[in-house]
Amino acid sequence: MWEHALKKDIINFDEGEVLLVHKPMDWTSFDVVARLRSMYSIKKIGHAGTLDPKATGLLIICTGKLTKAITEFQNWEKEYEGIIELGGSTKSFDSETEVIETKPIIGVSFDKIQQVFESFVGDYYQVPPMYSAIKKNGRRLYKYARKGKEVQREARLVTIKEFVLISYNEPYAKFRVVCSKGTYIRSLANDVGEKLGCGAYLKQLTRTRIGSFTLSEAIKVDEFHLLSEKLQVVNV
Repeated sequence: MWEHALKKDIINFDEGEVLLVHKPMDWTSFDVVARLRSMYSIKKIGHAGTLDPKATGLLIICTGKLTKAITEFQNWEKEYEGIIELGGSTKSFDSETEVIETKPIIGVSFDKIQQVFESFVGDYYQVPPMYSAIKKNGRRLYKYARKGKEVQREARLVTIKEFVLISYNEPYAKFRVVCSKGTYIRSLANDVGEKLGCGAYLKQLTRTRIGSFTLSEAIKVDEFHLLSEKLQVVNV
């Protein structure tokens, strides 16, 4: 079983550590990696699964020899909580870009939304958003998107294990979802809007679990100093 750094008495970044970080809003996953690398002069470090800038929550950081385990962590099941806003759509499928189209919300109830949510449970082919880091012809999709270009994307098979409506206060639908690697929750929100007929985009998202690791175990960015204040930090 994997043990993250805060449960240990001694940290050795070169030998390899697993750090659980609570990524704040408007930080990229790379921003978190860069901050840790700079603070502790870590030679080898990387993250195991990107979170979008507007998303918050659990980010796994690996250092040293444990960067070899990144692929394993990426394959783990993910759990998220968030809010979908109905009645509008954006190019990025979330709040990073402005609303480009609005539609009336007609005949949408708690039960109707839950019914639509349940229709996605299981395997389904999902089209990645244009605002993503997936490469097409050697170039990342978001670079096309930022120039106003839309290119054909291949649908990818993902698995939704659970998709539950927690509450609905029009136009906001609060949800919890458990899914496989490679699932874009932004695309899921957009697909929900299409099925409801009113459009939707991801307003808020927090990753609460990756495999057996939970957000409650994570350290916040402004608490990074605890790695040196509370633990004996060793760099070989």
